[in-house]
Amino acid sequence: MHLEFPYLLGLILLFIGCAYFCKQRQESLIFPHMALFSSAAMSSSTLLKILKWLGIVTLIISLSSPYSEKEIELDPRKGYDIVLLLDASGSMRFQDFDAKNRQLSRFEVVQNIVDVFIDKRPNDNLGMIVFGAYAFVASPITYDKHILSKLLKQLHIGVAGKETAIFDAIAQSVTLMQENEAKSKIAILLTDGRNTAGQIPYDAAISLAKREGMKIYTIGIGRPGEFDERTLSMIAQETGGEFFPAYSAQQLEGVYDEINSLEKSELKGEQFLHKSYYYIYFLFVSFMSLLLYIVIRSKKGWS
Repeated sequence: MHLEFPYLLGLILLFIGCAYFCKQRQESLIFPHMALFSSAAMSSSTLLKILKWLGIVTLIISLSSPYSEKEIELDPRKGYDIVLLLDASGSMRFQDFDAKNRQLSRFEVVQNIVDVFIDKRPNDNLGMIVFGAYAFVASPITYDKHILSKLLKQLHIGVAGKETAIFDAIAQSVTLMQENEAKSKIAILLTDGRNTAGQIPYDAAISLAKREGMKIYTIGIGRPGEFDERTLSMIAQETGGEFFPAYSAQQLEGVYDEINSLEKSELKGEQFLHKSYYYIYFLFVSFMSLLLYIVIRSKKGWS
């Protein structure tokens, strides 16, 4: 909680000083013979002191205008559309990609690194296509990164078959992009093999991508010679993207970081600062405290 006028809290010190150094003359002015009615039973009341000071302090806090702040960011209406094309074929089960943790399969390493990439794109719309012997949409293009991350973690090797349909995946991504109207349309294709399945030929897939104005970044992972560097390089070159080979998990992390920096989204959601004021609650407490103080003091005759 914050105070809009914190300097007004200095009034508390003024009241404390006045309580010690200012003499109360109310009794002698209004009731000159008050001493005749005074007795030991009519002593100062701790309750009255608490009510009086509670009323004073909460009134001053109310004048200081306490409030809390909360940043609200609206979803951007236009931005980058990015489709992640992930190879889940049988060869992705090999456990030779991460030297630090050889128990992880290639696909598990990719899941972890892509999850970090998703987190680094807060202002963009992302979708996901998984391919093996065929390609399917794992997630439509969405702004909800939490849902996308959950879907990513639920995927497994062989979910789309054991072979590799790279060109079908590209065609599927174009179909997915056609539903959106973003100015920048990007696909990031990751595979550890060669096109061995599918019904869409290379020329048709590239023609569709170029017609849609989609830029494709291609990533080949695994050992040298396992993935089709020539085809992946041609896909990237013809669509205005880049080809990145990655022979280890550390290199793959660097690839996604580089793509993230190359396609830095300039769009940010509109941000608003919402303030909630609480002075009314302190004012209510002050009013009730001082009211009780007056009522009890007038009935009991306390000072």
